[in-house]
Amino acid sequence: MQNRPDTKAFGNRGPAGWSESGMSLIWQFHSAVSGVMWPAVSPPGAASVLALQFQFERTQWLPAERLRELQFRQLAVVLRHAYATVPYYHDQWRGVYDPTPELTPARFCTLPLLERRGLQDHFETLKSSDIPAAHGATGEARTSGSTGAPVRVIKTQLSMLFWNAFTLRDHIWHRRNLRGKLAAIRHGVTAGEFAGWGQATNGLVATGPSAVHGIEDDVEAQLSWLQGEQPEYLITHPSMAAELAKSSLAREVHLPRLREVRTFGELLTPEARELCREAWSVPVTDTYSSNEVGYIALQCPQHEHYHVQSEGVLVEILDDAGQACEPGQIGRVVVTTSHNFAMPLVRYELGDYAEVGEPCACGRGLPVLRRIIGRVRNMLVTASGERYWPSFGTRKFIEIAPVLQHQFVQKSFDTIEAKLVTANRLTAEQEEDLRRHILSRLPPGFELKFVYCDGIPRSAGGKYEDFMSEVAASPSS
Repeated sequence: MQNRPDTKAFGNRGPAGWSESGMSLIWQFHSAVSGVMWPAVSPPGAASVLALQFQFERTQWLPAERLRELQFRQLAVVLRHAYATVPYYHDQWRGVYDPTPELTPARFCTLPLLERRGLQDHFETLKSSDIPAAHGATGEARTSGSTGAPVRVIKTQLSMLFWNAFTLRDHIWHRRNLRGKLAAIRHGVTAGEFAGWGQATNGLVATGPSAVHGIEDDVEAQLSWLQGEQPEYLITHPSMAAELAKSSLAREVHLPRLREVRTFGELLTPEARELCREAWSVPVTDTYSSNEVGYIALQCPQHEHYHVQSEGVLVEILDDAGQACEPGQIGRVVVTTSHNFAMPLVRYELGDYAEVGEPCACGRGLPVLRRIIGRVRNMLVTASGERYWPSFGTRKFIEIAPVLQHQFVQKSFDTIEAKLVTANRLTAEQEEDLRRHILSRLPPGFELKFVYCDGIPRSAGGKYEDFMSEVAASPSS
């Protein structure tokens, strides 16, 4: 097992005590025992999170083969529980699954995939009839349904414990000063000022305050709000961060205390990263998660790719033939949850695509996703059947014309509709320059139609997609 003293969770150089520019960033843990301040005696829930961190610190450095061995030991338990107590799996796996022999990767891969539609259609029969009492109370979680097709899952308190533990790992990996102020711009929240950073740190470690703002407000109002708050950390959707950065550059607004932008919930593009660096001189740290399964991958502390959170999920990246992709290949994301015994999701196809990465130079054995690419509906489809995830070089848009917001929709095999929100109507020259630039990023034969809008709404869950294909979404495609 390798040791990395610069990342030890509570060692000489970890968040429990490292220095930056001479400023101590020591985390102050809460104590649940009267009269005991140091060392802190954490309450039971927080103590469990810390116990998981102690294990995470060691498991992240295990060789990939050892990690996989431990995963399949846990998954063997999950599959036996699913087959015995979940009607859907008992029916679907009959004649395929045998709980007696040792679970191997080869045997695991014979199990059928569970598609999103299957989760919607079989919600009741995917519930376990015998949830272990020690896993705690259950609750229902719903996806935002950005495609108009939300899904529901049942989760336990144990699932939330792991969510909090992976959130804390993210703080540890990226060495956040939890005493700083956190600003959050997101959907479906109660706006206002709060004493802490949220449930992952509440009752465990002292943090600075947080300020929350709804994502539904216009960008100018949000930027003015950020100016007033002057946070050290900002968490929001990637598209919102990019819009704020563009507005900040245009208005020459500075956020001198900002240290990091944290993003979630959408595809993070290189252009969004570059805009945040240019506007505020800060890095962007992304997370990959879903409401159905929880955390899937966290951004590496040393690189911009992602590490699968193997202690909580098994991730497969599969090609069109259902075979595992090699590094450099792009495939479908298939996830199996390791600890949700209320509604186990086994070989669940999220609908996302990702690229497999090489083992990371940081030394962690956790699998690497080089990039998260998007969903089928985000693919450009040509008449010959070729598919692409288009990149339009949107960073250049503001050099050509005053484009405030954009969204591209493929209407047919040869037509792209470009919805634009602009500061003023574009001149004929600006339109032609923008058209030339966009078409240079597309295969030959496409026609581009501009549609001017007062605004482009986000989905019901506050998400935003800058490219959608109505052709790719068609069953006949």
